[in-house]
Amino acid sequence: MTQDPKYWFPAKRYGWGWGLPRTWQGYVVIICFALLVLAGIFLFPPGHDSVAFTVYFLALGVGVTAIAWLKGEPLGWRWGKRRRP
Repeated sequence: MTQDPKYWFPAKRYGWGWGLPRTWQGYVVIICFALLVLAGIFLFPPGHDSVAFTVYFLALGVGVTAIAWLKGEPLGWRWGKRRRP
């Protein structure tokens, strides 16, 4: 008997990408991401240092995407029907 892997982020039913988190770990990732975004607005005010602001937000985006890539369902274009092996 094999178990399905427990993905933190399910694939979207239509289109390409991930949907809302399925597990508490996924919600922790999203909450931490949101808090870091808010902190970045105060740490790197865009009016004072736009380069640091841009680099910070790009790093956050790469980080959350990497986590979703590692812990989410495999990506692919979907048209609404899920294929079960």
